[in-house]
Amino acid sequence: MTMDRAIIEFLIRAKKATYAGKGPEAAASRPGSHDLCYREGGLMYIDTYLGGERFAGEEALWENDLPVWSMNYAGRVTGEDFSGDFLKESLLRVPEDMPYRGPSEYHEGEYAYTCEVTGDFEWFRGREVITLRGRQIYECYFHGGLIK
Repeated sequence: MTMDRAIIEFLIRAKKATYAGKGPEAAASRPGSHDLCYREGGLMYIDTYLGGERFAGEEALWENDLPVWSMNYAGRVTGEDFSGDFLKESLLRVPEDMPYRGPSEYHEGEYAYTCEVTGDFEWFRGREVITLRGRQIYECYFHGGLIK
């Protein structure tokens, strides 16, 4: 499979329809897991995570029931006044040239989101941070790429 623009556009639609877009959860695949699923034709996206203030998860993409791409992530709330809604607002702005988490930068009021990525869609790693009035209150590390 070639990672063409249509696949990345599907991934972005899936992200916006699930966690970031406050989409419905599917049945838990493991005890205590949160699972979100999105499908279009032969394409399927599943995001499954454990935890809340400290969490770990995986997003994966299948084409015709074959896994083709995956991203693992782990994060934690590190300060007071964390806003899950602000995180979701940031993730809704996932850019096509960096379709992993949110944009390089996003600001709303006193909250600021930043995301740095090394690599490309085939093999990458990154970190996102939320600050409130310049003080870090959240961080998440992620990595992933194509599955062959």
